[in-house]
Amino acid sequence: MSVSVRVPTILRPYTQGASEVSAEGATLVEVLDSLDSSYPGIKGRVLDESGELRRFVNVYVDDDDVRFADGLHTSIKDGGQVSIIPAVAGG
Repeated sequence: MSVSVRVPTILRPYTQGASEVSAEGATLVEVLDSLDSSYPGIKGRVLDESGELRRFVNVYVDDDDVRFADGLHTSIKDGGQVSIIPAVAGG
């Protein structure tokens, strides 16, 4: 299944500057694996050393935060959209 992945500015060096790329997979973890095979190193910026989503990275599947769904096992329909959004903090 092909899905669209929105890439934040900070990760665009991995995608040769592209703000949106395609990946394959029926779950978020499959999409991240597909993304990493096309754009090596990008998965390591989204997941931590234990293979979980990094604390300050938010991931949405069709506008739903995966932390409130099935996490890395969140299903993605064909033609769906994944958005990777770095958390913003400040004061």
